[in-house]
Amino acid sequence: MAGRAADSTVLAGARVVLPTGTVEDGRVTVESTRISDSAPEDARVIDLPGHWVVPGFVDMHNHGGGGASFTSGTVDEVLHGIRTHREHGTTTLVASTVTGEMDFLARRAGILSELVEQGDLAGIHFEGPFISPCRKGAHSEDLLRDPDPAEVRKLVDAARGAARMVTLATELPGGLDSVRLLADLGVIAAIGHTDATYEQTVEAIDAGATVATHLFNAMPPLAHREPGPIAALLEDDRITVELINDGTHLHPAILELAYRHKGAGRVALITDAMDAAGFGDGLYDLGPLAVEVRDGVARLVEGGSIAGSTLTLDTAFRRAVTIDRIPVEDVVRSISANPARLLGVDDRVGSLEPGKDADLVVLDEDFVLAGVMRKGEWIIEPKTA
Repeated sequence: MAGRAADSTVLAGARVVLPTGTVEDGRVTVESTRISDSAPEDARVIDLPGHWVVPGFVDMHNHGGGGASFTSGTVDEVLHGIRTHREHGTTTLVASTVTGEMDFLARRAGILSELVEQGDLAGIHFEGPFISPCRKGAHSEDLLRDPDPAEVRKLVDAARGAARMVTLATELPGGLDSVRLLADLGVIAAIGHTDATYEQTVEAIDAGATVATHLFNAMPPLAHREPGPIAALLEDDRITVELINDGTHLHPAILELAYRHKGAGRVALITDAMDAAGFGDGLYDLGPLAVEVRDGVARLVEGGSIAGSTLTLDTAFRRAVTIDRIPVEDVVRSISANPARLLGVDDRVGSLEPGKDADLVVLDEDFVLAGVMRKGEWIIEPKTA
């Protein structure tokens, strides 16, 4: 159940994951909307033995949820999708679009930017139309275009300062110039939906690209004579790699490979969620394309390509710890601190430190979500004995 922001609350007795490590029998103090380093004597105390308290999750790649699309939904529908992900622990969220007509995407950016200004979203991510037709995934090939810097600039300007990331196939004409433009504008240039060679990918990184959009997916596979983009993205410390840990997009061995080569400081766990996340199986639209979700897996009706995911970050967290055996502290970095740093909001969110927003998630001993707080307000209040 949701509740108003508490004046002063102490969460006590849980394992608390801080930037310096896990504190057994730890305490987190919330004063109004922020984390504090002290509490008044009359503070409300919530005892959480056997639980974990971790920072609120930060999703930098998300197309919708709760039946709502961030690309085409009304403002109320977008807000419903945001609430759906908040109920699964994502307290900071970037809205991702999919390929569409340029004028439509520009209008869409204007709508979403208002939600950024209101504090409901942390920014906008344009995934397409500047991607490779060879690796289009669930994007309409008829609407794809080369990354002309003028058109990239048009979308960024339409977002009125809210653009946080643009995914590009940087090997296409205009790709490297667009990367340089985005770097100059302070917008993340992400390499994805690409058919680039190893050498072309290195060029893009040198030009200023800093993120790999859902590494391994929608790009050439790693090969011993043609290493392609994956090798270049894994080996370079300037790149943070997005990973979709839903059990469909990546085998656990591949997730382990990425963590081993990048280190926890250069991994961002994302959902790449579409409308069905937190909603259920059925027929959906992803931009202009029809999608069928069956048994929680989204695929295009025509062609059968995977079409985003139905993942929520609480599931990604639990899988990472219980199935993939990634240390909890590393998962917290990947799901909170790293994306917050990339988005430039780590002064407010991404870790449990005094002065930051009181965004946190409570997990039980099996890493099942038990509570969510955002800016000091319970979205889901944990049950106590």
